[in-house]
Amino acid sequence: MSISVFSQNVQTDASTYTPQQLIENILINSSCITNVVVTNVVGGNFGGAEKSYGYFNASGTTFPISEGLVLTTGKLSNVDGPNSTLSDDDVTNWNGDADLETMLNESNTTNATIIEFEFTSVSNQISFNYIFASEEYQENNANTCIYSDLFGFLIRPTNSSQYTNIALVPNTNIPVKVTTVHPDIPNGCSAQNEYYFGSWNNASAPINFNGQTKVLTAKADVTPNERYHVKLVIADEQNYRYDSAVFLEAGSFQSTIDLGEDRLLATNNPLCFNETLELDAFTAGNNVTYKWFKNGSEIIGETSSKYTVQNDGVYKVEVVLNGSCVSYGEITVEKSEDINTRGNYLNLCDDDNDGLTFFDLHLADPFYGDMTGLTVVNFFLTPEKADNNQDPIPNPSVFFNTVPNQVVYARIENQFGCHKVEPLVLDSNNSSLSFSEFDICDDNFDGIATFNLDELRTLIKPEVSSTATISFFESYNDAAYHQNELPDNFENTTPNSQEIWVKAQNIFCEILTTITLNVYSKPELQENEEQLYCLNTLPQKMTLNAGLINALPTDSYTYKWQKDGVDLGLNQNEIEIDEAGNYIVRVTNQNNCFSERTIQVNTSESAKIDNIEIENNLDLTSNITLTVSGIGEYEFALDDGIFQTDNTFLNVSIGSHTISVKDLNGCDTILEKIVVFGIPKFFTPNNDGKNDTWNPFGISTSENPITNVYVFDRFGKLLAELNPQSNGWNGFANAKQMPSADYWYKIIFQNGETLRGHFALIR
Repeated sequence: MSISVFSQNVQTDASTYTPQQLIENILINSSCITNVVVTNVVGGNFGGAEKSYGYFNASGTTFPISEGLVLTTGKLSNVDGPNSTLSDDDVTNWNGDADLETMLNESNTTNATIIEFEFTSVSNQISFNYIFASEEYQENNANTCIYSDLFGFLIRPTNSSQYTNIALVPNTNIPVKVTTVHPDIPNGCSAQNEYYFGSWNNASAPINFNGQTKVLTAKADVTPNERYHVKLVIADEQNYRYDSAVFLEAGSFQSTIDLGEDRLLATNNPLCFNETLELDAFTAGNNVTYKWFKNGSEIIGETSSKYTVQNDGVYKVEVVLNGSCVSYGEITVEKSEDINTRGNYLNLCDDDNDGLTFFDLHLADPFYGDMTGLTVVNFFLTPEKADNNQDPIPNPSVFFNTVPNQVVYARIENQFGCHKVEPLVLDSNNSSLSFSEFDICDDNFDGIATFNLDELRTLIKPEVSSTATISFFESYNDAAYHQNELPDNFENTTPNSQEIWVKAQNIFCEILTTITLNVYSKPELQENEEQLYCLNTLPQKMTLNAGLINALPTDSYTYKWQKDGVDLGLNQNEIEIDEAGNYIVRVTNQNNCFSERTIQVNTSESAKIDNIEIENNLDLTSNITLTVSGIGEYEFALDDGIFQTDNTFLNVSIGSHTISVKDLNGCDTILEKIVVFGIPKFFTPNNDGKNDTWNPFGISTSENPITNVYVFDRFGKLLAELNPQSNGWNGFANAKQMPSADYWYKIIFQNGETLRGHFALIR
């Protein structure tokens, strides 16, 4: 054997030991296991001395196993710490393993490292210790929930082809993998068998893998002196990426005695506080001796094959067979804490005062003492049945006592199934509710409505207890047997009035009685509406009506009016108003049911015409523009034309016209009559038949006709006087032709109004 000096990291050796030596001399250390023969070895062919399996030594490191045999899906040299590189190796023609795939129900393995051997044991069990490590452990990475290489410890009798995999999560049939043994992965998956996870590995870890399990034990039951075949195999799954390794502890492959699974708090199977455990290490054969140990110290005088455990501890048995072969068994036992409870009583209501009534036995649960982590699982008629968990009371929530002050028994368990039995005394008294009806108002007028039973529950609680459990049912049987509980939002099935049952329970009393649900109709009102008030009608007022319909003569109502949220102090069916606003009337009937109606009153007014501007065109037409005022929105029309939003009319002919101004909100339309006259801007008296005279046109209209027209020069001298029948001024005064210049006119209308302006004479 070569001698090496090891650092703080695990060191591997691929050349010192042959496969036979790795199994027979390193892994196995028991005189009870004989005829060890390695039959097959498969690994990666990297060339030279590099292998995918070999010896490892962890002396002086923090690695939990000091030395042993390691199999990996990459190079053996990449197993050595620290965890500073990615082990991610591959070579050609390095295949997977069909037996491993079959046992783990997986497929597509590659890079399988295999060592197979045979042995014979003189005891009925073998076991060995191991750690699984992998690069596929990715801290805070959801890939840890998805990807895992595979490994197995497959064992079978040599005369059988059927393997059993013993690389399992303790006390389960779950194969050990990255995806089955890990803590909680944030944003990935919840913890799986976290108790058996060892650690995440940082850059200072003694092995070159990202994570590892705790030291686990593989166990197999065997038939003494029968030959067995073992296949140790590990393989990449899907592809060669992210290698894994399994470390087998030196000397841990032993003939062992099965004392049963560890009884641990962490795995939820401890020994109960009032329980003992009999360990049995019986081994068939001659010249068999036994020694028992607790926490490493021999228990003097205990030499039987059986030992009864009463307290916490690590218990070990040493069995010597045939005077030379030594086999060991070990079990760790933890005990749960004592359950701290006491007896209890339940005092419920009894309407007929005979001491007999329905009890919800679980109402007493919170009062058995310190119930932290404890559960009352069942109630029983005798303490013996409670202790044996036999014949529980079928429906403890509706138990009817058979005699006054009857005693039943609660079985109280902790999270591990450990139990205590405590009595429950059933007492009774008399109680009832002070009210029997619950009303609701309905606006569908069909007698059907949805009742808020939680509101009813709030009304009942002050009469029983703030901690009472209150439930509602349609029938007595449903209430008595606590079945078909009504929902908080309950729609009555019988129109107008329906009786339901109420069950109010607390630790002191249970009330079982009826309440009548009444559905009353609300007043029926007209729909909400908008109305218009025209300001130009002031001081006249408008009437608002509450809009009550389908009222019967025998009905009585009250009214309350608001304007813009302010109470008007008015209580009539109709009111008179002269202001805009949001009016709300509340109408309440004799059943105190009310409905509300909203009337939105808007204001507007008819237009007021402030000015009419008439602009003459050269073609004997005019453009008319109106200026109006008012708070409404207005449209304009000329004569019988279409209303328009534009307040200007173009090319209006001479003569009498009617202008209409309409309020779009609905107030009155106003009418205004006008007369359109034309006054030429110039004339050219050259006898060409065009504009030879100057004369206002449209003067023959009947509305406010022209009586006289006067023409002046710029000094105010009268040059001509025209009448409505005149042909106009021809540019002469006193038989003298007047020169080109501006001249002034004065037009007098029949009503006395005058119009002044000027025009041009052009020669």
